[in-house]
This record gives sequence, structure tokens and C-alpha cells, in this order.
Amino acid sequence: MATKQRKRILAIDYGAKRIGLAKTDPLQLFALPVGTFDEEQLLHVLDDINHTEGIECIVLGYPLNADGTQNRMTGIVDAFAERLRQQFNSIPILFIDEHGSSKTAGRILAGSGLGRKKRTAKGRLDAAAACILLRQHLDSRQ
Repeated sequence: MATKQRKRILAIDYGAKRIGLAKTDPLQLFALPVGTFDEEQLLHVLDDINHTEGIECIVLGYPLNADGTQNRMTGIVDAFAERLRQQFNSIPILFIDEHGSSKTAGRILAGSGLGRKKRTAKGRLDAAAACILLRQHLDSRQ
């Protein structure tokens, strides 16, 4: 029996230095790391994914302090979200609290046996944090 493939759900972990990106598999069961990019590269990658696989929605990590208040990155992410809305106006942008996602990703990567250099090389941590955000979103839909 053939299973209908769905558009991808993407998650973005917007950091001060790098932006991590993750996407679902075609059945929207798993979160897969795509990589890390600067903002311009990311917009091109999103455009490519949208044209080749389709994007159902973009889950954007929203930086809040532990007490729920905004921090210095909140305004930057708000501006980026507006840029996403302008470029991809038919794709919903959903916010998810990203508090602790990078620390969780770091613990998971450390537990995988990778050395510190390999965990942080090529932005592996940022893409893993985006996977954490995407997994949280997928779990919240069940």
C-alpha cells in the first residue's frame, strides 16, 4: 500500500553566530538535521526545499528567558520571522519556546560519544538544536 508523502515541516534554531535547520522525513515522523547557515544561505536553502519537497510550515525557535521574559535575541528573531513571512507568505510560521534546546542538544551529542571538537564542528550543535525544536513540535501534535 502506497503512503502519501507530505510536505516537510522545518525547524529553525536562530543563533547569534549560526542558524540551525532541521526538516521532517516525507512522512513527518522524524526530525533530520539539514545543517547550519548564515541568514542569506538559509533563505536560499528554504527556497530550494520549498520548490523540491514543499514546506507545510516553519517552526521557529523563540528565545525567551527561563521566566518567560524576552531577551536580546527576541527582537532579532522577530525581525527574521517577518523576513520569512515576506519571502514565504503562504507558509505558516509557528513559534516554539527554544529555552534550553541548545543545552539539551549538547547533552545528547556528548552522550553520543563525539568529542567536543566534533560536537561543535560545522555547527553540528545548532542543527541538533533545530532537531530538538522540531521533535517538540511533532510530539505536541500527537
